Formats: sequence, structure tokens, C-alpha cells
Amino acid sequence: MLISLGPQAFISPAPVLLVGTYDASGRPNIMTAAWGGLCCSQPPCLAVSLRRSSWTCRSLQLKQAFTVSIPGRNMVGQADFAGLVSGRQEDKFQSLGLTPQAGEHVDAPFVAECPVVLELLLRHTLELGSHIQFVGEIMDVKVNRDCLSPEGLPDPALIDALSFAPLTKEYYGIGEFVARAFAVGKTVKRNVQEG
Repeated sequence: MLISLGPQAFISPAPVLLVGTYDASGRPNIMTAAWGGLCCSQPPCLAVSLRRSSWTCRSLQLKQAFTVSIPGRNMVGQADFAGLVSGRQEDKFQSLGLTPQAGEHVDAPFVAECPVVLELLLRHTLELGSHIQFVGEIMDVKVNRDCLSPEGLPDPALIDALSFAPLTKEYYGIGEFVARAFAVGKTVKRNVQEG
């Protein structure tokens, strides 16, 4: 039986994303965001929604570019801190002992220690209410060599990305492999027809 919780900002799991920007003075900053995800295949795009009052929101609008660094489970404390403190008052890279790396394709920094990094150019902005949604075109995806499968593809188990449970405000790691996409569904249909 499903129990109604009413209208909530909820999806589970939500990704943990470190959004990187340069401010007006060129200082690198990161902010933790969980309201984000892929939104288009061609061109490849990702959207993040940020509170309009955030330092990152202002910087992103100014530079028209941003990065998304995906932290592994071992970075949970750093990821949480990056969402608790404003870049207005604190150099989060320095405070967290993280390395700001200049993007190769966009005017934005990323976290060198993260296993996955996306570089994005701002393409669309949508005013939503408490948040502004920024749609960025993915100009490059970088993956730590140690997180690639033998086939050269990102391996979710090796990346060990964090996820966030919005209503309980808890972090989780990725689970184990379950099934191959675009294949397991075919077996279900076959089983239903045979049954």
C-alpha cells in the first residue's frame, strides 16, 4: 500500500554534484547540489537547480559556464561541507584541501580529486521559484583512469559515487550491479508471454 507524503522535493536517490565556478574576481568555488541530472542526449546536456541566493548561482550567470565534479564515497565529508558554507566567505578548495583544476573547454574549475568531471557551457536558464535551473551542454567528460572498466567505460562500482536521500537528509553509496539495461526487460516480456 502506497502512503501519500504530499508534494515534496523528492527523488531517490539524488546525485551529489559539486558545481564549480569562478567568481567575478576569478576565485574558484564549489557548491554541493543534489537537484540535477541528465536532461538531453543530443546535444548532451545536464541540468542543475541552484538557490538564487547562492554565490555559485551568481558566478554561473556571470561566466556562462560551470563544471560538475562527482565525488566518491570517500569524499562525503568534503561534499557535505561544500554545501554548508558559502563561497562568499570562504575559499572552500583551500579549506577542504582540494585542488582546483582549470577546465580545458570552459571557463570554470573542477575538483581534481573527484573520479568524474563534466565541463559545461550554459545554454538555458529557467526561473523556477526558490531555484534557478541551469542547463549546460556537456563539452567534455573526464574519468579517472582507475575508474574505467577494461572496455574503457566508466565503472559505477569503481567510481563509487555518493547519492543523497532528500527527505531523510542522508548520504548513501552506490549499490551492487543488478542487471544490464536494454536487455533484462526483454527477458521479463518473454517470461510473461510464456507464463
